[in-house]
Amino acid sequence: MNSAEDILNMKGRDIVCVPPQTTIQEAITRMVSLKIGAVLVGSYNDIQGIWTERDFMRNNLEKGFDARTARIGDYMNPQVTKVTHNLNTDQLLDLFHRNKLRYLVVEKMGKHVGLIAISDVIQSCLAEKTEDYHRLFHTMKCGAFICESSGNLIDVNPALVSMLGYDNKETFMDRNISACLNFTPEDTLVMEALTLKGERINDHEIDFIANDGSIVPGLITSHAIRDIHGNIKGFEGVVVDVSHRKTMEKELRKALDMLNNVIQSSPNVIIAADVKGTIIIWNKAAEETLGYKNEDVIGKLHIQKIYPEGIARKIMALMRGTEYGGKGRLRSFPMVFVKKDGGTVQVKLSASIIYNELNQEIASVGIFVDFEEQLDMARRLKHTQNLLLQSEKLASMGRLTSLIAHEVNNPLYGIINTLELLKSEVPPENKKRKILDMALGETERLSEMLRKMLSFARPDPEDRQLTDINRLVDEILTLHRKQFIEKNIRIKTRFEKGICLVPASKNQLRQVFLNMITNARDAMAEGGVLTINTTCHDNSVHIIISDTGVGISEENLGRIFDTFFTTKDDVKGVGHGLSLCYGFIKEHGGDISVESEVNKGTIFTIILPLSQEIPG
Repeated sequence: MNSAEDILNMKGRDIVCVPPQTTIQEAITRMVSLKIGAVLVGSYNDIQGIWTERDFMRNNLEKGFDARTARIGDYMNPQVTKVTHNLNTDQLLDLFHRNKLRYLVVEKMGKHVGLIAISDVIQSCLAEKTEDYHRLFHTMKCGAFICESSGNLIDVNPALVSMLGYDNKETFMDRNISACLNFTPEDTLVMEALTLKGERINDHEIDFIANDGSIVPGLITSHAIRDIHGNIKGFEGVVVDVSHRKTMEKELRKALDMLNNVIQSSPNVIIAADVKGTIIIWNKAAEETLGYKNEDVIGKLHIQKIYPEGIARKIMALMRGTEYGGKGRLRSFPMVFVKKDGGTVQVKLSASIIYNELNQEIASVGIFVDFEEQLDMARRLKHTQNLLLQSEKLASMGRLTSLIAHEVNNPLYGIINTLELLKSEVPPENKKRKILDMALGETERLSEMLRKMLSFARPDPEDRQLTDINRLVDEILTLHRKQFIEKNIRIKTRFEKGICLVPASKNQLRQVFLNMITNARDAMAEGGVLTINTTCHDNSVHIIISDTGVGISEENLGRIFDTFFTTKDDVKGVGHGLSLCYGFIKEHGGDISVESEVNKGTIFTIILPLSQEIPG
């Protein structure tokens, strides 16, 4: 910013002083010859006033004024304002306007060094602004241009020349501004409308054509230049190269797309919600697991909807604590989520709070691992463990049974032989013969029981043959039908049409069905209904045996196939029947399951393979 001394150096420092007795005509003549607009009255060391050409024009209007005789001392302005040499243009203008002055005397180190008018200061200001404008125009980092209304360039700055890849300004100036723009039809309509009206264009996105023909994306801001009549003379504006921003936006979009693909492709449920609880991320796994579609959730569904009542606040409290992974985190926390249909799914939740740069909570995100498969695996593992335990029990029982049977069998055969010898010596009509027959019969029954025990411990190898299940079950029912009638038990059957053949040991299966039917009979002491159905499937036959008896309690339901387990009294059984059935069915490559409800009845389902290799 120029000072008063700078202005004097540009216009000249001469101070013209005239004595007070100088006539107006003499003063005017001197002013004209020196091309100045004011003189000081007095001497350099004793300035008494100031007289200007403006004063002369005002004096001429006075009646009787004669410039040839009028002395300048009589018409001067005795008030002379002095300023120091280092006042800047803004300060000088303020003095001129505030005191309504036209001239100021400049002093430096106590001496008068010049006289400046308001026009001198204004001209200096204009020169300063013009210099500032040119400096800004040529040094600004964004492109700038001035063109005629036709589009012919008047001036461009170095930044625009460099931005569009031209070697020098002169080559660029030969172009019309429209030749540098890659107009789309929409751009053409917008630009024509704005330029014809002379409206301002603010940050309009448009592509520029570089010297090598490549496209440079940019933002243009422009306005019209008008003459004193308001007509558009041309345009000036600035251009910002947004190539880097476009590249960054493209990379950001790629990164966001990649992140979105990761989120959507994750096999685990990923959900995020803002601080108000509104869901903002919902991936495909969440759709499949919880049943809500993405379009029905994002920005619409509250996070509390997928939690059991009151759990959402608890989860946020846990995340804000430090017990489960540190502040703002929750790791592998087991919980239950509510699906759209009202069902539940067991999961492990890992979640965290998202903070902004001010450490304020702005969102929360959680990853849910479906725990159902692990639980199902644990259940299957438990079942397998139970089967192994059952097998171990059966093996142990078999060894014990075999040992007992062998130890008892030898003396038992001795007793039978002795009774047979005694029987041959006692006549049939003798009363003692009847007692011998009874003793021999009971001994043979005991021998048969031992044989069964040995069969349980180590079943006799029997040839497997194709056995008709329907016929086998029907034969057993026929033999025992009288017992059921006496017990007031009705029998209902529905056998699969055709022949259901399975490769099996007929004697073992007969023992299985006999045991199951006998158990059903004993469970219906007061009468009831025994129902037996058979159905053939692709590779198996299902035999369903149900009764309306006393049922089995829930606590005993998982133990009924255990060896020695029984709900009967000591007289009715020792608990071998169902464990033996279980072993036979498994040996045949089948399966057996049970459902029961106390006082309502029991249903046994036996599955046997229809066509497969006979187990060795």
